Amino acid sequence: MFTDYVKIIVKSGDGGNGAVSFRREKYVAAGGPDGGDGGKGGNVYFFVDPNSNTLVDFRFKKKFKAENGKNGEGAHRYGKSGEDLHIGVPIGTIIKDAETGMVLADLSEKDQEELILPGGMGGKGNSHFATSTRQAPRFSQDGEKGIEKELILELKLLADVGLVGFPNVGKSTFLSRTTSATPKIANYHFTTLEPNLGVVKLDYGDSFVVADIPGIIEGASEGTGLGLEFLRHIERTRLLLHVIDVSGQEGRNPVEDFNTINAELKKYSEKLANRKQIIVANKIDSMQDETLYQELEKMAKEKQIEIFKISAVTGEGIDALLQHVANVLKTLPKEDVVEITGGRKLYTLKEEAAFTITKEDGIFVVDGPGVQKVMRRVNLEDNESYYYFQKCLDELGVNQALKEAGVKEGDTVKVVDWELEWYN
Repeated sequence: MFTDYVKIIVKSGDGGNGAVSFRREKYVAAGGPDGGDGGKGGNVYFFVDPNSNTLVDFRFKKKFKAENGKNGEGAHRYGKSGEDLHIGVPIGTIIKDAETGMVLADLSEKDQEELILPGGMGGKGNSHFATSTRQAPRFSQDGEKGIEKELILELKLLADVGLVGFPNVGKSTFLSRTTSATPKIANYHFTTLEPNLGVVKLDYGDSFVVADIPGIIEGASEGTGLGLEFLRHIERTRLLLHVIDVSGQEGRNPVEDFNTINAELKKYSEKLANRKQIIVANKIDSMQDETLYQELEKMAKEKQIEIFKISAVTGEGIDALLQHVANVLKTLPKEDVVEITGGRKLYTLKEEAAFTITKEDGIFVVDGPGVQKVMRRVNLEDNESYYYFQKCLDELGVNQALKEAGVKEGDTVKVVDWELEWYN
């Protein structure tokens, strides 16, 4: 099974909680706070796996999670950091945010590895909160929660040459004759339901990768049939061999076929439409009307497109074509990396400093990731911890925002799920 598009859910590890502990030793009357910090949560990395060429494994496993950090302990013992999660994907895999569609990483190079989701930081133990006026803090910080995201994994074949054309024009036969690939071949439409890759090795040492892209039909750029899935793979090829049946056996017009396919390429991508093409006039061994080829040749000259006559069945004309393709590829730049718009995205926990203030039934409601983070790190039953909580809200700008929203002495303020009475 060839799988080139999957959605998965990935979560980085939570940070461990800091400890509340006090030094307790014989002959030490009043030991100070010695709570250790929690360990950092595991990061999530994606890397190129040289032994993988499909995303099929992700059809059966959809959720991935890095290890959480361990909690801190007394005697300044820090919690162990969680193990990082490394997820292997085939070369050519693009990782996107499923919600926004933004490209997070393009794994198109050998041995490439990218950090996608960082783990949560461990919470601080109570030893960090001791001051000259607060010598026995009975609170600590909880660890930061990891980040959970739904991601799209999209595999785009990395090939030098893409074979395009209508179904049943002989692309699979051409691939099987010129490479060691063994695609399924038969005389009916849509024999090829998934892309096939093959390596052409020439006698004088040159080699290049060819992708047999399943037949494109009219309407493919709008998603007709499996059009969009097929067109996705052509984007990274540097050269297109446009295979056209000139035998006339199926009553097709080669010029019309050429124009139809190119119209679909243009609708899908202007850049793809401008990709260099070579017309491959196939099935010359069974031509019934030579005027069909002559019309195609005339059009090719008008458009200044090179054209080669071949027979994928008998091998006629193939050597000259392959030699020319190898020479052309030496002049074309690599097209193996997608453009990442707006710069590469890396999720960070620092993004979650925002808060919102709304008013419901006369109660001011404060919520948001930044405030939730503060709530997880304090013990509101403890006076010292409560004062620390108020300090954090002030540093976040919550108190000032509440004043601007019209809060008055005696009003009820609900911070996440904790109700407080406002006082100046």
